[in-house]
Amino acid sequence: MTRDDFNTGWSYRRKATPFQELGGAGDTPWTPVTLPHDALISAERSADVPGGHTNGYFPGGAYEYRKTFSAPVGDRGKLVYLEFDGVYRDAVVTVNGALAGRHAFGYSRFLVRIDPHLHFGADNDIRVACRTHLDSRWYAGCGIHRDVHLVVKEQAHLDLDGVRITTPDVDDDLAVVDITARVGNTGPVTTTLRLTAAVIDDDDGAAVAHGTSPITLLPGDADTARLRLLLDRPRRWSAETPTRYSARIELAHGDQVVDEEEIFFGVRTIQVDARRGLRVNGKPVKLRGACLHADNGPLGAAAIGRAEERKIELLKSAGFNAIRSSHHPASSALLEACDRLGMYVMDEAFDMWTQGKSDFDYSADFPQWWERDLEAMVAKDFNHPSVLFYSIGNEIPETGTADGGRWSRRLAEKLRALDGTRLVTNGINGFVSALDVVLDGMRQQREAGTPGGEDDAGVNGMMAAFNELIGQVVASPMVSERTEESFAALDVAGMNYSESRYALDRDLFPDRVIVGTESWPSVLDRTWALVREYPHVIGDFTWTGLDYLGETGIGLVRYADPAGPAPGFSTGYPGLTAYCGDLDLTGHRRPVSYYREIVFGLRTDPYLAVRRPQHHGRPIAVATPWAWSDVVSSWSWPGFEGEPAHVEVYADAEEIELLLDGASIGRATVGGERAFQADFEVTYRPGELVAIAYRDGAETGRTTLRSATAGMRLALTADRELLRAGTGDLAFVEIAVTDDAGVVQNARDADVRVTVSGAGVLQAFGSGAPVTEESFAANTHRTFDGRALAVIRPTAAGAIAVTTEAPGCEPAQLTFHVAAPVPDRLDDATDLQEIA
Repeated sequence: MTRDDFNTGWSYRRKATPFQELGGAGDTPWTPVTLPHDALISAERSADVPGGHTNGYFPGGAYEYRKTFSAPVGDRGKLVYLEFDGVYRDAVVTVNGALAGRHAFGYSRFLVRIDPHLHFGADNDIRVACRTHLDSRWYAGCGIHRDVHLVVKEQAHLDLDGVRITTPDVDDDLAVVDITARVGNTGPVTTTLRLTAAVIDDDDGAAVAHGTSPITLLPGDADTARLRLLLDRPRRWSAETPTRYSARIELAHGDQVVDEEEIFFGVRTIQVDARRGLRVNGKPVKLRGACLHADNGPLGAAAIGRAEERKIELLKSAGFNAIRSSHHPASSALLEACDRLGMYVMDEAFDMWTQGKSDFDYSADFPQWWERDLEAMVAKDFNHPSVLFYSIGNEIPETGTADGGRWSRRLAEKLRALDGTRLVTNGINGFVSALDVVLDGMRQQREAGTPGGEDDAGVNGMMAAFNELIGQVVASPMVSERTEESFAALDVAGMNYSESRYALDRDLFPDRVIVGTESWPSVLDRTWALVREYPHVIGDFTWTGLDYLGETGIGLVRYADPAGPAPGFSTGYPGLTAYCGDLDLTGHRRPVSYYREIVFGLRTDPYLAVRRPQHHGRPIAVATPWAWSDVVSSWSWPGFEGEPAHVEVYADAEEIELLLDGASIGRATVGGERAFQADFEVTYRPGELVAIAYRDGAETGRTTLRSATAGMRLALTADRELLRAGTGDLAFVEIAVTDDAGVVQNARDADVRVTVSGAGVLQAFGSGAPVTEESFAANTHRTFDGRALAVIRPTAAGAIAVTTEAPGCEPAQLTFHVAAPVPDRLDDATDLQEIA
């Protein structure tokens, strides 16, 4: 068996039919690309595109990819597959003009067998067509946005995704490692094969368990071989200690190895109940969770391996121990990163079932495809220890109906039949489950002219009441009754924005285990207090961990303008991001992230943030519950000397003292406007601002902000200097405009130009700005609050030089070394026949 990276040698263009090309209308040039790739991220945005703010004002469209592939003569008679980890959306795969396969969903892995259509010993034309148009409530991108592999199998073989590993019996002394392998024989004769497996300690490479078994297959037959191995003194996998083992599997015919696999796995147990909560390896765990959309910021929807890994690194360093893939099955690269780095995963299947949320979304395909897509998700996830939960949906309107209860059971039981080792949940929003009743009531209220409707309160009043309104609806007896059947199908009741049910359900449904699958960041202190208080509430997932493209401005604070119209729910064009993440689009931590870290009990030092002084005293027109204060961790506000400023200090303390250049400005009690927060009204003057936290009169920590002074420099910080050639690596270069001492000039943004030479290219360039017309495909971008991010992709072994320039700044440079790809571990694997 061979499994090769198939990401290079592709090109793409806007899709053109032969009839369009015949008429000259579809003669679009092909552009070379390396996969994973998002065809939409470089498209021109405009205010009048269908979908508008939901997809960040990116246009829809149909695209096609092509690659010329030479099939070796020696592969004739073998099974040849293309493995797509994800194509958005409605993928159609042709080989030499013949339909080889199609797949409707944009996020699930699928296989296409291509050997019946190949010309062996000659070049072959492979094409993949896909499209996007009003089929998502957020930016979904378009294209082959995840990895592609070419897999070649012998007639006697291990089925793709056919090896599954569980640890059904674990204690401190011993673990039973159960290995099942689905083995196929497409050959013309009965064949006896031998399956051999060795468990390898991932730290030192030593074989710690092994076993072997024969298996006889008739022509055209497939069957399952099973090995039960004993692992002494197993080391457990958890988010805190992500210890892994690898199972090296060989399938041999006599002395010839005909197939082999290397599967990484972890030894861990999961238990949950309403009295003791969630336990991993017998230890209580509260999930400090982050919801994640699929995009990678400036990269768009492209799930390049290093970008997926960096996401998990950033979130883990910010205090999270769990992610929810919202609302799509996660990429294989993301799960691999969660396994290695230690991050619990809730992998979510769907955003809709039979009722659509967009004009042309997956709901039209759901009845025909849901089972295959759940099977694909489980096949991808099964051996990943990071995956604790399968979620069958998000805010599905049907969950408030009897038919939705039936669908809930069908999906949940399908998952249990495929994988009984994990917990099943569903992100149910009781407000959405009762939306028909809510909308009917609002309609009657408007018709009756009752005060309090949207027309009476305006946008500001409506948004201010949004959180309270949802809380009242989801805790109502109506929602309790309507959602009971859907919740009963689950192992854990996932609840979106439903903390008003936590105490209620302890009495109404005493055996119900709850996880907050989405929550408002603006009330995270209250939500986390409930998680800590109630054993039956096992965690909380904030919306969101990272900012994302589309749903523009739902977390952006906007101010009233007496001369203009009242702001709406969205920013309007050129809004780009939701701006509700703990981290911005580039991965830079926003102040809310540090506040959350304090609420989690993971940070002892206080944190300083300053509301933008240019808006001091202005009334806020829109601040949804997804919004945080309009603050920046900076004491550099040129032009506002002598003007009033509002300082927020976050701390787990009783009192905060604020000093400016050593002189005390005053003290404030923590817990005024918000728990864990002290507030100060001060007059801005450049200098050194210090916050000191006190408990019981004793200092518990301090933090400092210094004003930027003279000079403008470009400061470059790379995530690492050594890269690997191949299609999965990237370098992330953080760019900051600073003074001569290295203090960020957040109020002096600059247009930065990036030039890349050598063995790499500028893959993407952007900032965390939530509203901008700039393109991530350009090599010039304006900083936001003094910062930007350049993403470099290696193209070959060698050196990469990165140069940045900006008006008024000296050029700044970085150099990267690109090493050759790491060889496949199986090439150097221990001889399993000798072990056995």
